[in-house]
Amino acid sequence: QLLLAESGGGLVQPGGSLRLSCTSSRLTLKNYVIGWFRRAPGKEREGVSCIRSDDNRIYYADSVKGRSAISRDNTNNTVYLQMRSLRPEDTAVYYCAATLRDSYCPIRPDYDYDYWGQGTQVTVSS
Repeated sequence: QLLLAESGGGLVQPGGSLRLSCTSSRLTLKNYVIGWFRRAPGKEREGVSCIRSDDNRIYYADSVKGRSAISRDNTNNTVYLQMRSLRPEDTAVYYCAATLRDSYCPIRPDYDYDYWGQGTQVTVSS
């Protein structure tokens, strides 16, 4: 079900930064594990980062570790993914997703979250 909405994607030069936002008018995000995923053309979906709901522990895929930061803004019911030092290989459609299963963070390839957004395109190119 598409109960989440992403924003903040766009075209950015290599080395640049973006902040993606994930919000919902139906779900209270602080009660959910929120994951960020991406799918690049011709590639499998990749779990990029997640934040748990029980203790707010955070995990990052090796591909973005050190260049990304996930955070919650509970006042605005929003989860952010700040990305910096962007590379052409970061080009993809980025999705946020939610699940009540805290065990689904860190993300494994066979984990399927329950609620999704429509995605936002991130293109890294000069």
